[in-house]
Amino acid sequence: MKEIKVQEIEIYAEGLDHPECVIYHPNGNLYAGSEAGLIYEINTNREVSEIANTGGFILGLALSADCSWLAICDSGKKCVWKLDLVSKELTLLFNTVENRALQIPNFCCFDQNENLYVSDSGDFRKTTGCIYKMDRSGKVSIWHVGPFNFANGLALSPDNDFLYVVSSFLPGIERIAIMEDGSAGAREVVLEMPQTVPDGIAFDANGTLYISCYAPNSIYNYEPTGKLKELVHDWEAHTITNPTNIAFGGTNFDQLFVANLGRWHISKIDLGTVGLKLVCHINHKTENE
Repeated sequence: MKEIKVQEIEIYAEGLDHPECVIYHPNGNLYAGSEAGLIYEINTNREVSEIANTGGFILGLALSADCSWLAICDSGKKCVWKLDLVSKELTLLFNTVENRALQIPNFCCFDQNENLYVSDSGDFRKTTGCIYKMDRSGKVSIWHVGPFNFANGLALSPDNDFLYVVSSFLPGIERIAIMEDGSAGAREVVLEMPQTVPDGIAFDANGTLYISCYAPNSIYNYEPTGKLKELVHDWEAHTITNPTNIAFGGTNFDQLFVANLGRWHISKIDLGTVGLKLVCHINHKTENE
C-alpha cells in the first residue's frame, strides 16, 4: 500500500475531549470516549452527542456481539463498565479479578464466542501487565498473567487462533496462541519497534496489521510477509496527533477511523482496503440477510 499524505486525511468529527478510542457500529455510528469519562456517539451526519459519563478516564471500547452494549475500559475508575446503548444505563462489569485489583484497564475486544478480552497495562514503567477474560456468562479470570511491558491494544488474528497484544514499552507487538479449550498458549514477540510507542492495532481482511503509535504521530502497517511500512506520518501533529486506537468502518468497510488523544477530533483515512470485520459486524450482517 502506498504512503498516505496528511492532506488526504479528513477530520471526520470535532469537539471531543481528547478521544483515546474509536469503534464503528454497523449502523454507521461511531463511539468514542474522553479523558473526563464521557462516552460519545457520532451519528452518520457527524453530529457528536454525549450519551454517558463515568467520571473517569475512558480508554478502550468494544461493541458486543449483538451490538446492544459497549464494554468500556476506565483507567480513572480502574474498572470495566457495561453501557446499554438503548437505555444508556451504566453498570459495573468488574474491578477485581481473582483478588487482583485492576490497575490500568486499557483495551478490550470480543471473540466469536462472545468472550471479552481486556488488557491491563499494570503499573506505569513497570512490567506488570496482564490479560483478563470474561466469558459470556460473566465469569472473569486472569487469562494470561504476563507480565507485559504496558499491555495496550488488542486484536484477534483473522483465523481467531491468536490474540495480538501491543506492549507499548517493549516497544512492539506480541501474540498469544488461543488453545482449543480457550486457554492461553504460547507467547511470542511478533515485532519490535524501537523509538516508537505503539498503542492501537487492527487487521485488514488480507491479514495486514495496522499499528497506530502515540509517538511518533504515525500509523504503520505490518504485512504478513513481515514487512513493516510507515503508512502515514504527521510531523505537524495537527491531523494525526498522538493516535491511540483505530477502527475500520464505512459503507464498504474500507475506511480507517483514528482517535487522536492529543487533540479533539476523530480522523478518517480512505484506505480502499477492506478491514477485518469484528464479531459485531459479522453478526449484524447475518441478521439482515
